[in-house]
Amino acid sequence: MANLHKTHGIVLKIVKYGETSLIVTIFTELFGIQSYLVNGVRTSSRKGHGKANLFQPAAILDLVVYHNELKHLQRISDFKWAIVYQHIYFDVLKNAVASYMVELVLKCLKQPEPNPDLFSFIEDAFLHLDTSEGRILANFPLFFTLHLAGFFGLQIEDIHSESNPILDLREGRFVDQLPQHPYLLDGVYSSFTAQLLRVRQPAELRELALNQDTRRTLLQAYRIFYALHIPEFGELRTLAVLQTVFS
Repeated sequence: MANLHKTHGIVLKIVKYGETSLIVTIFTELFGIQSYLVNGVRTSSRKGHGKANLFQPAAILDLVVYHNELKHLQRISDFKWAIVYQHIYFDVLKNAVASYMVELVLKCLKQPEPNPDLFSFIEDAFLHLDTSEGRILANFPLFFTLHLAGFFGLQIEDIHSESNPILDLREGRFVDQLPQHPYLLDGVYSSFTAQLLRVRQPAELRELALNQDTRRTLLQAYRIFYALHIPEFGELRTLAVLQTVFS
């Protein structure tokens, strides 16, 4: 028996189903990641008109959902925007960052279990992204990537110092000697990573004067860090797009 529940949800993936329907992957506050069948939203009828537009990646929705623990595909009773973004869907840079964030989250969320703290972090990140500009926006993918990792048991402890100047990506910690493998960051890359780990609010990203090449190197290294620790992580398709639009 499926019961009705109210929850916030962040849209992660949309697949067309049949002539008029969608299967939507949503990270919900109550149930974690879930798949929903949404009927009739792709029709041109008065009832369906425009409703498919609500299901865009990164959209934050107010949902009334049916939930049955025994089913892999749930249903939605009602939905509306919880937040209407001002810029994410119209600004090329912000849209690229949002797409990158969505793909990263999708690759990390494996099981449908609730994680309210993670939900709050991701929701808050999209709200900050929508209003960010300049250096904050350019550094935002780095901030999100590093801090998201902590919710999956991959928190890098900030013990960077003159005696621990090297970030061992396989171990996920700063060390005093070069490891016996190539997965590491040192010099300015290690130092900037430590600074990013200390950032608590996106506004602080304004203080980090990184150039394009540094951001590119760091993001590639952080992808490797995830791939070393999360099974079947693979490539990030949106990373190349992100780096193109910021170049």
